[in-house]
Amino acid sequence: MRPFALNYARTAEELEVSAPYSYDSRLQLNVLPDGRIAAHEHAVLREWGATTSTAGSKTHFDD
Repeated sequence: MRPFALNYARTAEELEVSAPYSYDSRLQLNVLPDGRIAAHEHAVLREWGATTSTAGSKTHFDD
């Protein structure tokens, strides 16, 4: 028997998005190309809504 939800499930679209920040494992924060902390940059927060990374999601089930 096939679960009801699988009749309507679709694979998520992969969007080509390039954030203006990257994860710095030494600082354990997202940083801008010039080294500033991304969460301190108000324009980045307004544009992107958050600066969260997926680093913790790979190791913690509750992220």
